[in-house]
Amino acid sequence: MYEFQYHRASSLADAEGAFSNGDDPRFLAGGQTLIAAMKLRLAAPSDLIDLGGLAELKGVCMDGDNLVVGAMTTHADVANSAEVQKRIPALAHLASGIGDRMVRNQGTMGGSVANNDPAADYPAAVLGLGATVLTSQRTIPADAFFTGMYETALEPGELIKAVSFPVPAKAGYAKFPNPASRYALVGVFVSQSAAGVRVAVTGAGPGVFRSAELEAALTRSFTPDAAGSVAVPSDGLNADMHAAADYRAHLISVMAKRAVAQALGG
Repeated sequence: MYEFQYHRASSLADAEGAFSNGDDPRFLAGGQTLIAAMKLRLAAPSDLIDLGGLAELKGVCMDGDNLVVGAMTTHADVANSAEVQKRIPALAHLASGIGDRMVRNQGTMGGSVANNDPAADYPAAVLGLGATVLTSQRTIPADAFFTGMYETALEPGELIKAVSFPVPAKAGYAKFPNPASRYALVGVFVSQSAAGVRVAVTGAGPGVFRSAELEAALTRSFTPDAAGSVAVPSDGLNADMHAAADYRAHLISVMAKRAVAQALGG
């Protein structure tokens, strides 16, 4: 390792102040990606600003018709939340399938969303539900938040405070996991609400994206058969040692079919 300054933030203002005083600072949420990157010397921040003590960034509550999840809420807490299970059971199901027990009890929603790993689960929920990311400076709609592989609309020093999810009429999530990491080789989140149908895909491309083909088919008929009948193009999809692009395209339709079945109570 190497020398760096560690700051245990006592408030949001304290965290922002420590960030502004650092040469190359990084916020530390659950540390599931950042600490591993530091061990491999792929990241070398001058300052680590630990957000773990900020109670205002933790918890789940309802705000009108929206379910609001604090950025420092762990995957396990999302999965076990009675409010999440009642309002958006698909989100609780998604959280319960992230990594292993250690990862679920250490990793956070905000950290995962900010990191925007192309195979992470939460970005699919954020985009698939049309959520809004609440930051220390502004609100960012899901469609404008994810900008590329490991890239988001966040500015330097801007941190996620919470994610606000509109409660849908129906929603479901299904993924084909890597058997070792539990990351999604392909994951599909579907939702149906008064605003329409949304389908978000993770793991298949360089970043999370919406599937226009599946959204059109499910708008006409929100059924598993409608999802399974869609031939998703393989152009631009990932091809690696785990799966070819055409196989990932096939999996998108299969996972969408399973997600719709889950949304309908199947």
